[in-house]
Amino acid sequence: MPLAGRRRHSYSAGPMQGAGLSREPLRDPLPWCLAICFAFLLVCLNRLAIPSKIYFDEIHYVVAARKMLEGVPANREHPMLGKEVIAAAIRLLGDRPWCWRIPMVLFGTLGLHAFGRMVWYVSRRRLATVLAVFLVATDFIWFTQSRIAMLDMVQAGLGMVALWQFAAVIREPERMARLRLAACGVAMGLSLGAKWSILPALIVPGLAFLALRIRERGWRLIGTRGAGPIPGVSLAEAFVWLGLVPAAVYWSTYMPGFFWADRPIDPLGFVAQHKYMIKLQDSVTRLHPYRSVWYQWMFNWRAIWYLYEFVDGSQRGILLIGNPFSMLAGLPALCWCIWAGLRKGRHDALTFAGFYVLTLGVWAINGKPIQFYYHYLLPATFLMACLALALDALWRRGDRWRWLTPTALVLTLAMFAYFYPILSAAVLHHGKKSFAGWMWLNSWR
Repeated sequence: MPLAGRRRHSYSAGPMQGAGLSREPLRDPLPWCLAICFAFLLVCLNRLAIPSKIYFDEIHYVVAARKMLEGVPANREHPMLGKEVIAAAIRLLGDRPWCWRIPMVLFGTLGLHAFGRMVWYVSRRRLATVLAVFLVATDFIWFTQSRIAMLDMVQAGLGMVALWQFAAVIREPERMARLRLAACGVAMGLSLGAKWSILPALIVPGLAFLALRIRERGWRLIGTRGAGPIPGVSLAEAFVWLGLVPAAVYWSTYMPGFFWADRPIDPLGFVAQHKYMIKLQDSVTRLHPYRSVWYQWMFNWRAIWYLYEFVDGSQRGILLIGNPFSMLAGLPALCWCIWAGLRKGRHDALTFAGFYVLTLGVWAINGKPIQFYYHYLLPATFLMACLALALDALWRRGDRWRWLTPTALVLTLAMFAYFYPILSAAVLHHGKKSFAGWMWLNSWR
């Protein structure tokens, strides 16, 4: 199926020509990606209202949303948009588990679609794009976080929209450039308004614009509006869309707090508010049995039981862990992406490897005293893009190693199916010891 608006035999071109793309017709895999996203949505909806009570960190965010509806401040250490989304769902749909969680399913599905669009615009590789969407949908983390009323999916879903819009405007600078830049800036601000951990990824659009500008014009950055990477968009205008707009949108998400009767947020107190939030976050030093650190996340070493108890008439469990196959297979794929980017000029591979390093590296250096495996959500997503590109390269080789690509997909899906009962709160028929069959490592218990 040809890409809408293009001739049937259009070929890869533009700022990312050096990405190592073959001259083949550009066929947008959008229908395949939409089919995977729709299947993901349906699987997420299954047993969404179970457990029929607050579980794990919903205790913080659902309770905070209820208080916000009463005009009472709560959970002040985090940005507000994620809690505002939960509060809006409660106000519109009712105060029930399905209502708390459905926004996260929708943001998770939106983010999965946006991630696929981003991979397509960065790589222009049909198979790699489909593989990337499939791998994220089955990596366990994206699925589990899409079914719990926490802040992560609002952040990740909107963040992927921002990166999609920027990748699209760089790939096709002649089409709706300002509209896409505006959409990117708004989505950036909203994503940060849910949670801060996506910030390392969201500084990339501005830096990329600057780097591409320097590549085309050298250090003469001022003037000549027709200069790249987006003809007609000056450096100053790009700063507005990718800097000032996100900051303004982000601060606007705090607006309900401006009107609290008890300790309202000062509309002009941007710096003071953030110092207070950081102080609250750093004050959490009590050790938690599920705490973990970044290098353990890489090797899928430490799981979190979000739920494991007799609830809703049966023994049930919800485990947060990565897909045992794709998470580990992603590590050699990451190394290949770095090699291919540096030695072969594969800019797409280097882009996703860079996103992985940025979003994981922030947890290695930020000094936050208590960290958890769900902080690996963003790095794991970009790792799946690396794995998709590596599998695509294996398939294109056409030699005796080609079988690894379909085998990897079968293993990934088999792992998802096998672990699905303890990802989705299914009935566990062997009582309290039911979990044992899935606990391949003692550190997962």
